[in-house]
Amino acid sequence: MEAPEEASLAAEQTDGAAPPLPDHTTACCHGAAKMAILAYSLGKREINHHFTIRNAKLISFVLVVLLLVFHGVLRHYGGGDSCEWLLSTGRYLGENVWQPYGCMMHKYKSTEAKTCLSEKRVAFVGDSRIRQLFYSFVKVIEPDRREDGNKHEDISFEDVQSSVKVDFLWCPEANNSMKERLASWIQETSAKPDVVILGAATWSIKLHGGSSETLQQYKVNLTAIAVHLERLAEHGEVYWILQDPVNEEALSENRKMITNQQLELYNEVAVSVLNGTKHNGKSGVKLVAASRQAALETITQSEDGLHLPENTRKVGAMLLMNSVCNKLLRPIDGSCCQTLPPLNFFQKLTACFFLGSAVIFAVLHVLGNNRHRRPVPADVESLEEKKPAAAAVPLGPKAPFQALCRMGVIMGYFYLCDRADVFMKEHKFYTHSAFFIPLIYIFVLGVFYSENSKETKLLNREQTDEWKGWMQLVILIYHISGASAFVPVYMHVRVLVAAYLFQTGYGHFSFFWLKGDFGLYRVCQVLFRLNFLVLVLCVVMDRPYQFYYFVPLVTFWFVIIYGTMALWPQILQKKANSSGMWHLAVLAKLLGLLLFICLFAFSQAVIHGMLFAFIYLVLQKRQVLSESKGELLLPPKISNLLLSLSIFSFVTYSIWASNCKTKTECNEMHPYISVVQILAFILIRNIPGYARSIYSSFFAWFGKISLELFICQYHIWLAADTKGVLVLIPGNPSLNIIVSTFIFVCVAHEVSLITNDLAQVVIPKDVMALLRRLGFVGVLSLTVLLLTRGNQLTPGA
Repeated sequence: MEAPEEASLAAEQTDGAAPPLPDHTTACCHGAAKMAILAYSLGKREINHHFTIRNAKLISFVLVVLLLVFHGVLRHYGGGDSCEWLLSTGRYLGENVWQPYGCMMHKYKSTEAKTCLSEKRVAFVGDSRIRQLFYSFVKVIEPDRREDGNKHEDISFEDVQSSVKVDFLWCPEANNSMKERLASWIQETSAKPDVVILGAATWSIKLHGGSSETLQQYKVNLTAIAVHLERLAEHGEVYWILQDPVNEEALSENRKMITNQQLELYNEVAVSVLNGTKHNGKSGVKLVAASRQAALETITQSEDGLHLPENTRKVGAMLLMNSVCNKLLRPIDGSCCQTLPPLNFFQKLTACFFLGSAVIFAVLHVLGNNRHRRPVPADVESLEEKKPAAAAVPLGPKAPFQALCRMGVIMGYFYLCDRADVFMKEHKFYTHSAFFIPLIYIFVLGVFYSENSKETKLLNREQTDEWKGWMQLVILIYHISGASAFVPVYMHVRVLVAAYLFQTGYGHFSFFWLKGDFGLYRVCQVLFRLNFLVLVLCVVMDRPYQFYYFVPLVTFWFVIIYGTMALWPQILQKKANSSGMWHLAVLAKLLGLLLFICLFAFSQAVIHGMLFAFIYLVLQKRQVLSESKGELLLPPKISNLLLSLSIFSFVTYSIWASNCKTKTECNEMHPYISVVQILAFILIRNIPGYARSIYSSFFAWFGKISLELFICQYHIWLAADTKGVLVLIPGNPSLNIIVSTFIFVCVAHEVSLITNDLAQVVIPKDVMALLRRLGFVGVLSLTVLLLTRGNQLTPGA
C-alpha cells in the first residue's frame, strides 16, 4: 500500500512546475500521511472494540427500562392522558399541520364523521366565534356546506341519511339565558344533546367595557352554569372553549376594549371554576385550550382581528372530532383519546406461549441443562459475529426456549410501542433538511468504515450486503421523514425498491444455477427466515399478512423463481456447459416468465435480476470479464463508454424525476426505466477495479439485517403502523431520533439472531423429520383456526 503511494507522490513532484521539496520535507509529508492512516485505523478499531453489539444491546435494554419508568412517572405525577394532551397543547409542524402533544390527530373525512355521529345530536352554544367553530365542524360532515345562516340567530344542520343533527344556539354571554337553556336539557331528556360545546366572554367585555365588576359577575354566572354542565357531562360530553386571542391592532373601534389581557383574565376564571368542579380528581367538563394555542400563531391573519382564519378553525373542529370519535372508530393514525384495546384470542394465545417458553427455560436453567452452542467471538471490525470454521455445536434443549424468551420480551416491546398507550406518537412532517442531513451523516460513516474486500468479483457478497445496507438506510430515512410527499425523492426511492427485487432475482437464480439445490430443506429455510418475524407480528400486532407487503412480495417471487428453475427441464450450469443449446432453453424459460409477469402486470425487476445473473455467470464462465484486483472489468474503451453512459443515465433520470408533477404520471414510466438506473449503478460500482476492491463494512453490517430493519421499523421506530413517529424522548426531536434509532437497530439485530437460532431447530435437515414437523404445524394451525372460529361464534365472546 505504501510503495505505490510514495511513487505517485514522487511523480507529482518531478512532473510539476514547482521545484522538488527537500528530502526531510518529503519524509515529513510521508510520515504525516502514515500517521493519519494509522490514526484512522486505530481510531476505528478502538471505537469498535469498546462499542460492541453486545454492549449496545445491553445499553438499549437499560434504556427501554428507564424509558418505561420515565413515561409511567410522567403519566402518574405529570397528570393527563392523550385526550387531555389533545385538548390542551400542541404545535404547528408546518403552516397548516397541527401536532398535539404526545399523540396523533386523525384527519376525519365525511363518511367517518357520519359514522361516528350517527343518531347523535351536537349542540354549539355561544357567540360568533363559536358559530365559526360550528360551521367548521359541520363542514367535516358536509364539506360543501355554506355559511349562510343569519347572524345572532340559532342555526340548525341535519344529515338525514346518518341522522346527525348539529345545532348552533346564539347565546353570547355566560348568563341566566345560557343557564336556563342547559337546565331545560336536563329536565327534558329527549332533547338533551350527546355533545355540548360552549364558550363566551367577548360580548361581556364589549358590552360592559371590560370592567372588573363584569368579570366578577362572569365568575358567579359560570359557577352556576358549571353545575348544569356537570349534570350534562354524566351522560354525554361537554367542552368549554377557552377564549382565543385577538389581533388588537386590527380590531374595529367598537371592539377595542377586547384585549388579550382581558381575555386571559376570563380564561383564568373559566379554568378555576370548571376545574373546581372535579370529582375524584377529574371533571366532566373538558377545557379546550389547544385551539387557543393554535390561534396565537395565526391570529395576525384574521381579517377583523377577532374571528379566526379558516385553517385555524379547522384545527379546532378536528380537535373536537378526534376527542369525540377516536375512541369509537379507533383510526390507526388517531392515537389521541384511544384506550388500550382488549387482547384478542390469538394475542392471548401467543402471550401464553411465550410465558410457557419462559417457564420451561427457567426449569431447564434450574436443572443445570446448560448445553448450548460454543460462544461465537465478535468481529471487532464489522461488529458481526464470525462463523466458526468448524461445524457448530448443535443447539441444546435450552437454547430454543431461551430464544423464544428473548423473542417474547421483544414482542412485548413492540406491543407497548405501537398498541398500548405507553409511549407517545407524533405525525411525520417532511422538510428537505429532515431527509438530506441524515443522508449526509450516514454516507460519511459509510466512507469512514471502508475496508478492503476479500474478493473482487462483480456483485460479491460483501458488495451486495453493502448495497442492501445503504439502500435500507435511505429507505428508513425516507419513511421517518415523510419524504414520500416530495415527488423527486419518492421516484428515486422507488428505484431502490426495484433494486431489492432485482437482487432477489439475481441472488436466487445464481444459487439455483450454481448449486442446483431444490430440496425441501432449502425451501423451508428460506421461507422460515423470510416469514418468521412477520407471522409473529401478524398475531401480536393484529395485522394481516399483506400489511407487511415486502415480505409477501419477496416470498411470492422466491416461489416463482424456484418453480421456474425446478420445473422440467432443470437446467444448471454444469448441464449448460456441455451444450450451448441449454443456454437457449434457459432464455426460453425466462421469456416464459416474462410473459407471465406482463400478463398479470407484476414488477419486471425480478426477471431483470434473473436475466442479468444468467448473462453475468455465462460471461464469467467463458472468462470474458476481468475480475482480478485492480483491473477494469471490461476493455478500457468499452469500460469508459459504459461508465459515461451510466453517469449520463443517472443525471438524466434525476432531471426527469425532478420535473415530475404527480406520482401517477411518473409511475407510468417507472417499470421501464428503473432497470436502467440499476444497471448503471452496477456498472459504476464494478467496472473500475479499485471500486470492486473496497466496500463499506458499515453499510454491509446493516445489509445483513436489512429484512429485520424493514419490518421492525413498522412498530418500534415509526408508529401507528408507519403513519407516525414513535416518541420516546418528548420535547427533543433530535435526541428522540437518536435514542429510538439506537434501540430499533439493536432489536433488529437480535431478531435476526433469534431467527437464525430457531431456524436450526424448527427446520431439521432430515427430510422425514421435516415432513413430520410440517404436518404438525399444519394440524396445529388448523386447530388454532377452529378454536378461534368457535370463540368468535360464542355469544358474548
